[in-house]
Amino acid sequence: MKIALIGLSNSGKTTLFNALTGLNIEPTIYPTISGEPNIGVVKVPDPEIDRLSEIYRPKKITYATIEYVDYIGLTKGDLKQNRKVFDLIKDVDAIVHVVRAFYDESVVHPMASINPVRDIDTVELELVFGDLELVEKRLERMKEGKKRGKKPDETEQKLLQKCRDFLMKETPLRNVEFTKEEIKAMRPLQFLSTIPKVIVLNTGERDDDSEYANTLESSLLNRYPSANVLTLCGKIEMEISQLPEDEKESFFCELGIEDPVSNRLIRTCYQILGLISFLTVGEDEVRAWTVRSDTNALTAAGKIHSDIERGFIRAEVISYEDFISSGSMHTARVKGLLRLEGKTYEVRDGDIINFRFNV
Repeated sequence: MKIALIGLSNSGKTTLFNALTGLNIEPTIYPTISGEPNIGVVKVPDPEIDRLSEIYRPKKITYATIEYVDYIGLTKGDLKQNRKVFDLIKDVDAIVHVVRAFYDESVVHPMASINPVRDIDTVELELVFGDLELVEKRLERMKEGKKRGKKPDETEQKLLQKCRDFLMKETPLRNVEFTKEEIKAMRPLQFLSTIPKVIVLNTGERDDDSEYANTLESSLLNRYPSANVLTLCGKIEMEISQLPEDEKESFFCELGIEDPVSNRLIRTCYQILGLISFLTVGEDEVRAWTVRSDTNALTAAGKIHSDIERGFIRAEVISYEDFISSGSMHTARVKGLLRLEGKTYEVRDGDIINFRFNV
């Protein structure tokens, strides 16, 4: 899974990136318009993989991973500048929109004041304008092609005109109803405002900043009922992420943080993307595989290898809970908890699967 951190300059994107990845990239206090993107790959924490690895003691343990991308901030009204960011994030699975909700006179705000609601609307509009530019360019090419005698794809043209109508009204495409056929046709276009989004309110270290952010989170949910909003203090989370593993938990407890931002954000992204994990186990490897929640056994087999999908016979399936309660695969088989499923079986989160195949 690939996740991009976006927002206005000095919203705390790089600070959050450090908190998520454990890296130590130097944040800036002034808006920047150039530079190289920061990229970090992290393992998805998985207590089920931890427990299964204790049981099997495999040669290799493979967790699911997330790639985080952090780049320069977006600029209000500068589509050419923002295109640098858009080109980088157009193929990501989800967007994390970092919104500044902290006061610090030493850190310049590009719009001169702290106003999270305004900033959210500003960034959302820039995504909308980026999509509108794409739509208008495509429609213009169709128009020019028609003059040269090339008949335009009427289905695509109609879809683009529908998108343009909503974008002209400043409506993100994720808030528009499309048919399954339209959604399929839109995928190659890589629209920005269709990408699932999480809003992160980056609050300050003081208690009153936290109270302000919590109040703001409630008001945002009233304003945007379908929004996914997380509140955190990026600076504190970053500082703790730099500590040795054995010291982190005590700091979280002392500060009243029940769960680090990395875990909360991963869960939220899995939820909004409809993702689950199934597991494969053995002495060679214990591994988590990430798939969509409506994935069938045949498609899941292909996730591992195309040969397994091509030669699929059956899937031996047991839930993680049933396996742990049984203590072993042999006991689970005796109890009838290990079952055989066909190609159309819908994989569930935490399923332990062994695929039978022949090629």
